[in-house]
Amino acid sequence: MPRFLHTADWQIGRQYNQFAVDDGVAIAEARLGAVVTLARLATENHVDAVFVAGDVFDTQTVADKTILRLFNAMRGYTGPWILIPGNHDAALAESVWTRAERLNAVPANVRLSLVPEVIAYESAGFAVLTAPLTQRHTYNDLTEWFDTADTAPGLVRVGLGHGAVQGILAAEIDSANPIAPDRASTARLDYLGLGDWHGLKRVDARTWYSGTPEAERFRGNEPGYVLLVEVDGLGIEPRVTPLQTGRFEWAQWEHAVGVPSDADELIDRLAGVQDNHVLELVVRGQADLNTLGRLNGALTSAEARARSLSVDLSALRLIPSDADISALRADGYLGDVISTLRDLQSGTDAAVATHALGILTSILADRQASEVNV
Repeated sequence: MPRFLHTADWQIGRQYNQFAVDDGVAIAEARLGAVVTLARLATENHVDAVFVAGDVFDTQTVADKTILRLFNAMRGYTGPWILIPGNHDAALAESVWTRAERLNAVPANVRLSLVPEVIAYESAGFAVLTAPLTQRHTYNDLTEWFDTADTAPGLVRVGLGHGAVQGILAAEIDSANPIAPDRASTARLDYLGLGDWHGLKRVDARTWYSGTPEAERFRGNEPGYVLLVEVDGLGIEPRVTPLQTGRFEWAQWEHAVGVPSDADELIDRLAGVQDNHVLELVVRGQADLNTLGRLNGALTSAEARARSLSVDLSALRLIPSDADISALRADGYLGDVISTLRDLQSGTDAAVATHALGILTSILADRQASEVNV
């Protein structure tokens, strides 16, 4: 009986302008790398086909070079690929798909399903019912026709669609491109493979979102997988196994610092940062000069290892200790200003005084460091 890979939401051509140029290029390149991995996994697992449930491309306007590179990345698997358009790459009269065809970029083993159809692979024992998007947003369930579609007796029925299963995803997503939650049952499908939700998600035993094979945002919804689906017989629940494909791990950290041991905890965590990490870090609280210096050193080291590390220290206040102030050797007028600010820290203007003291201490520390380096 058939086995296949189910994937979706490749978003090839997506740009990451929020990152430094070299980081953004590497993260975008990883999306093509994920396709290479998919082709390898398809070959290693001897699947009968690979189903791609929409949003292969991020936009209709990707460069011709990007189209050619995508289909080149798929060449590692020579069996059938069945691709449908999603909302990002809908099958418009003029689209990324029509350009791909004009470029002769599509290999013979790749089927672009640009209209609803039944694609039968009788020798492999299955038929695919497709529901491609022909415009970015629809308000009718494009999978409804599956219910009345005929397939040859004995063939496993597989549905392929792109949209939001009603009542399952977040309310703000359950709008355009709706899909009935019981479609697998009403259409007598052995498996319904969906795209649009970028994380791995089981709707029911026969209905799954594969998610995107390479993470592209900081939402923790289990991206970075492809689904290996094995159907052992008609009417038997499919066996679905997630296989990891993602290169980069995206994460957002928030860390509060109140005492030096809090900083030690963060420093230890930063020591584990690897070259596949894409991190956003927000640090809040307060630290003295020594603690801040150690933290900055750890951040510099982690930034050199990570693919991308974005740090926000705007909510971390510098609160100099007695030892810090003594080490700065501020005398005369500056000494008087520091003394006044420290007195004000216990009054109604404590917040302003603390902020000013932190700024002054930081300037003095930078000046002292510059004098040492000279």
